[in-house]
Amino acid sequence: MADTIVEQTSSERLERLQAALDRGASRTVRGMLNDLYPSEIATLIESLPRAERLVVFRLIDDEASGEVLLEVGDEVRTGIIERLDDDALLVAAEELELDDLADILEDLPDLVIKKLLTSMDADDRARLEAVLGYPEDSAGGLMNTDTVTVRRDVTLDVVLRYLRMRAHIPALTDVLFVVNRRGQYQGVLPLSLLLITEDTKTVREVMDADVDAINANLPDIEVARHFEARDLLTAPVVDDNNVLVGRITVDDVVDVIREEAEHSILAQAGLDEEDDMFAPVVSSARKRGVWLGINLFTAFLASWVVGLFEATLDQVVALAVLMPVVASMGGIAGSQTLTLMIRGLALGNINRRNQSQLLRKELAVAAFNGVFWSIVVAAVATLWFKDVRIGFVIASALIVNQLCAALAGVIIPLALKRFGIDPALAGSVILTTITDIIGFAAFLGLGAIVLL
Repeated sequence: MADTIVEQTSSERLERLQAALDRGASRTVRGMLNDLYPSEIATLIESLPRAERLVVFRLIDDEASGEVLLEVGDEVRTGIIERLDDDALLVAAEELELDDLADILEDLPDLVIKKLLTSMDADDRARLEAVLGYPEDSAGGLMNTDTVTVRRDVTLDVVLRYLRMRAHIPALTDVLFVVNRRGQYQGVLPLSLLLITEDTKTVREVMDADVDAINANLPDIEVARHFEARDLLTAPVVDDNNVLVGRITVDDVVDVIREEAEHSILAQAGLDEEDDMFAPVVSSARKRGVWLGINLFTAFLASWVVGLFEATLDQVVALAVLMPVVASMGGIAGSQTLTLMIRGLALGNINRRNQSQLLRKELAVAAFNGVFWSIVVAAVATLWFKDVRIGFVIASALIVNQLCAALAGVIIPLALKRFGIDPALAGSVILTTITDIIGFAAFLGLGAIVLL
C-alpha cells in the first residue's frame, strides 16, 4: 500500500481507475481499491461521474465500505445510499465505530436504522444515543465513547493486569482516563509512564491531574484550537457534571480543520464544501443561481450610481476609461481587510476590546497605501490625458475609496457575525457593492465638480 501511495498522485490513480472501468476490468479495479485507504477511495469516488460511483462502491471490501461512505461528501453519500440495497447498507454501517455511525445514521433508510438498533446490545445503544444527544458540530458529536478508565487508588500492577484482561485498547489511545466512583473525570495516566514506572506505585502518584477536559457542548472548531494549542493526541470529554462521557482523538480534529478550511474557501463563492462536483445540472444551477441573482442586483445598483453621472461621462470620456481603476483598487484593498477579519474571527483572535484598535490600524494602512498609489495613478493619468485635473480627481477618489474599503472590510464581518450570518458567505458580495458604489460616486462626483 505504501509504495502505491508514494509513487502515484491522486490524478494518476483516477486515470488508471477510469481506464480500468472503461475496459470492464472489475478485478483490476477491486485490486486498486484494496491498496488504498478509505479516505483515498472516497476522494476517487467523488472524482467520478455519478453513473460510475455505485459500480466502484460495490467493488470495495465490506470492512472498508462503511468508512468510505463516511468519508465522502453529504451529497455524494446521499446519492449512493439512495441506490444501494438495504443489505449492502447494513453491512457497511455495521463496520463503523459508534461515533462514526452517529454521523451518517440519519442518512440511512428507516428499515436499516431499525435493523442496526435491533442488532446492538443495550450498552452500544446507550453509547450511540449519548453521541446523538449532542449537536453534530460539538465536542459531544465529535467524541468516541470507547474509553479506558481507571481509579486513582489502584496500583499500576492492577492497571496492567486489567489491560491484559481487556485484550484490546481503542485505536489512538495514549492515555488512560482516571475517574472516581461516580465516573467524574480526575486526570490522565499516560501509557508511557505506565510502562516505565514501578508497578507498585499507585495511579494517584503517577497520574497527571492538570490535563483539562473538554465540555461536550463546546463547538468543534474550539476543540480543534484546544488540540492545536496543547499538541494533543487524545482529550477527555465531560458533561456539565464533569462526568466522563467520551474522548476525542486527533484524527477527528484533522477532519474539522479540513472542513473549516474548505468552507472558508468555497463560501466566498457561495458554494458549500459538501456540494457534489458532479451534481445534476439543475440542482447546481439552482444553488449557484441564488448568488448570481444577488450579484446581479448589486451590479445594477452600481450601474445606477454610474447612470446618475451620465452627463459628466458624455463630456469627459477620460472618466469612463479610468473608472475600473478606482473600483478595482478599492475592491482589492477591501478584500484584504475582509480576509484578515474573517480569519481573525474564525480563530477567535478578535473581540470587543481589540476591534477599535484593529479598525484604526486598517485605516492607517489604507491611508498609507491610498496616498502612495494615488500619487502613482495621478502621475500616469496626467501624462496620459495631458490634464492635471484628471490626475487630482482620480487620486482623491482612490484615497476616499481605500479608506471606505478598509472601514467596510472591518465592519461588515463584525456586523454579519452579530446577526448570525457567516461572513465568509456574504461578506465579499456586500463589500464589492460598497467599494464599487463609493468608488464610482467619489470619482464621478469629483469629476463633475472639478472638470465641468
